[in-house]
Amino acid sequence: MLDTASVPVQRPENHPDEPRPQPAPRPDTGAIRTLGSNPATAPIVLHPGDSIPHRRRVLYIVLLGALTALGPFTIDLYLPAFPVLEEDFQTTAALIQLTLTGTMIGFALGQLIVGPLSDKVGRRVPLLSVTALHVLASTAAALAPTLELLSVARVLQGAGAAAGGVVAAAIVRDLFGGRRLVVMLSRLALVSGVAPVLAPLVGSALLAVMPWRGIFVVLAAYGAIMLVSAIIFLPETLPKARRSERGTTTVWQRYRSVFSDRVFIGVLIIGGMTFSGMFSYLSSSSFLFQQTYGFDAQQYGILFAVNSLGVVVGVQTASRLAARFGPQWVMAWSTAVLVLAGSAIVVTDQLGLGLWGTVVPLWVFIAACGFTFPCVQVLALDRHGKAAGTAQSIIGATNFGVAGLVSPLVGWIARDAGITATTMASVMVGCSIIGLLSLWLVVRPRSVERLAP
Repeated sequence: MLDTASVPVQRPENHPDEPRPQPAPRPDTGAIRTLGSNPATAPIVLHPGDSIPHRRRVLYIVLLGALTALGPFTIDLYLPAFPVLEEDFQTTAALIQLTLTGTMIGFALGQLIVGPLSDKVGRRVPLLSVTALHVLASTAAALAPTLELLSVARVLQGAGAAAGGVVAAAIVRDLFGGRRLVVMLSRLALVSGVAPVLAPLVGSALLAVMPWRGIFVVLAAYGAIMLVSAIIFLPETLPKARRSERGTTTVWQRYRSVFSDRVFIGVLIIGGMTFSGMFSYLSSSSFLFQQTYGFDAQQYGILFAVNSLGVVVGVQTASRLAARFGPQWVMAWSTAVLVLAGSAIVVTDQLGLGLWGTVVPLWVFIAACGFTFPCVQVLALDRHGKAAGTAQSIIGATNFGVAGLVSPLVGWIARDAGITATTMASVMVGCSIIGLLSLWLVVRPRSVERLAP
């Protein structure tokens, strides 16, 4: 069931002859009474974050967004250095790519561990511990003398970066509910969608001024800044009472409570397929636009930046529409647009319409991904406030795990003729169709309750 509305409830003043009631104790839902000149008559705020001052809320958005971006930057920042790594270690491209696979495996497994742990012991301890691991692993990667040691360090880096996104989303769910939850999660979804696209561009810029080892020094510094900032500015947001609530006291119970929810399963599939469709573009676009369409590095960077705007537009628009009409109905449109835009790329490529026939529907596809991502998080987390860390860890692990399996399909399909717009979009369309079917057959939008105000 969704949370009740977080609208302040004003209690009437007592008659002068009547005894003044004592402030009500804080209920298990996390509702608090905001203090003022008369605490006994102050309004009750059902979500703790509703009483946070605006400036503090902005600080949380910035800090939690930076924590969320740590994962994508850890995975993608060194991608432009692959040819340099291949030459430096005198090895093959396939073995260098295995370091990326190891990072994604570490990231997925780390989320599955950190999420339930944060529901059990609180948010701060897992966040600080695992982020410290990221700093140490990044330092080890910068100093690694062999490819084997670099691969081990990358796995640990991935695991260390896992806490940021999982705990950030769980903290938001601890503090907010209803429509404000939509707005806050949309900010994190914006970072999650844009960071994987921008990270390779930042990595290219860093390689222009430093050797590849410097990229890992930058990641170590990034993690250290996040660690210190979390120690200073992020409080514990999970009350002790909620860490031992009946039915969610063990990891198994938390996973069972989440996986027994039909709507969660449905949006999990939608999120995984949408992320896989976008990752298919990310993994194949460099070959498509530089080899097929003749882009140089600068032109390719501009294309990435323009497509990043699509994610921004989608996320920001979706947050407003979802708060008004419901995230399930926003996804009803966005999943349909994903199928149509991906199919349009195939059609225009087969008709020989050239570059513009590809980039225009591609931008629409990326924007539709931006519409979908925040809605997935809202529907998943709003229904599972007691296991928010577990739910978010499953979403993150599924997104990266499924994308890691699906994205190589583009290369497999194009193994003989090379990557074309059609081969790239074929995988994107297939993923989108699965997501669309999951929405209408599993989630079933009409059966989902409206968000509380």
